[in-house]
Amino acid sequence: MTGYTPPKVWTWQAGNGGAFASINRPIAGATHDKELPIGAHPFQLYSLGTPNGQKVTILFEELLAAGHTGAEYDAWLIEIGKGEQFGSDFVAINPNSKIPALMDRSGDQPIRIFESGAILMHLAEKFAAFLPTDPAARAETLSWLFWQMGSAPFVGGGFGHFYAYAPEKIEYAINRYAMETKRQLDVIDRQLADRPFIAGDSYTIADMAILPWYGGLVRGLAYDAAAFLSVQDYTHVQRWAADLYARPAVKRGVMVNRAPGDPSTNLRERHAASDFDGKAL
Repeated sequence: MTGYTPPKVWTWQAGNGGAFASINRPIAGATHDKELPIGAHPFQLYSLGTPNGQKVTILFEELLAAGHTGAEYDAWLIEIGKGEQFGSDFVAINPNSKIPALMDRSGDQPIRIFESGAILMHLAEKFAAFLPTDPAARAETLSWLFWQMGSAPFVGGGFGHFYAYAPEKIEYAINRYAMETKRQLDVIDRQLADRPFIAGDSYTIADMAILPWYGGLVRGLAYDAAAFLSVQDYTHVQRWAADLYARPAVKRGVMVNRAPGDPSTNLRERHAASDFDGKAL
């Protein structure tokens, strides 16, 4: 118990603590003018190698691995800790100032796409890949894609924030979101009990969306919380995550736009397949 009593009217205090206090604010819009670079490829991705960013780079690498040469892309690093998502050009692509943001320059007129789920759908439909055309299979895939979009904020903004990033440990908040995170892991563990992929027998954008969040959790890649969440209990998620992380395109995709850490496993920007040369894949 903190003894906090909410005021009648909430007011913003900029120094509100926590790992992301310097970039959190209650208003939208650009804070500064900044032009974004544009590379030579049809798709210009502005992102960071978080779970939401990895969804898109995994799909790009899978498309290229499947022979869709038109899916060549430039991936530019957006350092959200420095507030680069509030630059004027970035906000023009994504008014919500969140990564990833994509410009599709493959046609006569550039198209902006923001929100990772929308980007996955746009690319899957454009290349007729990783999204079934059978109505029932398509509905199943999209249901799981949007399950991830609606569920992951409880993992990241809920459990991850209060367990790993909040300036103080609040038992109620950690218990509340740990319970929900484990419930979600159980949802997909049951789903994967009798099928190889989330939506059935085919690898789809639903797998690519869910893997960086929930696969990352069970593989110990998020929040240093594997033991706390007893992730070894989710055996079907463990099997699925191991299979997907072994895919060469996934190995490449999770490297892209990762800024900190070992340079042999991180790729700050991606502009050609040769950028992966020498990396520990």
